[in-house]
Amino acid sequence: MAEMCDPKEPEEKELFEGQRLAEKDLGLSRRLRNLPGCLTRAPLPLMLLFISLGLFMLLLTTLVQVSRIQQSLPRETGHQESRSPVVLLQEQTQSDLEKIRQQLTWMNATLAGLCRPCPWDWTLFQGSCYIFSQTQSTWKAAVSACEDIRAQLVVINNAEEQKFLKFWDIRNNKRIWIGLSDQHNETFWQWVDKSPLTLSFWIEGEPNNIGDEDCVELSTDGWNDNKCSAEDFWICEKPSAPCPGL
Repeated sequence: MAEMCDPKEPEEKELFEGQRLAEKDLGLSRRLRNLPGCLTRAPLPLMLLFISLGLFMLLLTTLVQVSRIQQSLPRETGHQESRSPVVLLQEQTQSDLEKIRQQLTWMNATLAGLCRPCPWDWTLFQGSCYIFSQTQSTWKAAVSACEDIRAQLVVINNAEEQKFLKFWDIRNNKRIWIGLSDQHNETFWQWVDKSPLTLSFWIEGEPNNIGDEDCVELSTDGWNDNKCSAEDFWICEKPSAPCPGL
């Protein structure tokens, strides 16, 4: 066995082939080339020892890795238990609801900015919309004209509304029909919405009912009763539309 693994035999072959190397490099090259041959000729117990040693190192490495995995499991399990699927679902739902709430807030603000409480050509005052006619007609025709646009001939409920309407009348210097009459029951003044008269702004000496005057018109001085067949301008009134968020 020692003869087969003798390092001098390769040296003689190298000299025979005419290759001359430095002594140090030659020794290293010789040992590397002869190692497989020596191992193949090593005793069986020695080979088994090497194999056993390799398997032991592999088993030891595996055990170390398994140990590390087992140590990390409790921490991961505890973390997962603290954030169970139910908790995660609740958190996701809350997040989605918050996003929806933000979107609705944005949409509400946008719609509020675009909202018009009254249609075009109508004027807003105290939660009601008003439109002033450009033509003249009888009191009954004025009532019908307002109904055709889903409104009513104006009903005056307070002094502020009276001043608002009077300002329009002064500006245009026109007499205006309002939704008040006693044509169904003389001296019992009633609004077109069937409510009785409780607050009035009559001109001094009115109503005088001269010539069967059953309908009321607004002038610069106040209210006056006139014949319902007379032709005046008129004002229609309807509630304003609520805007989102307002």
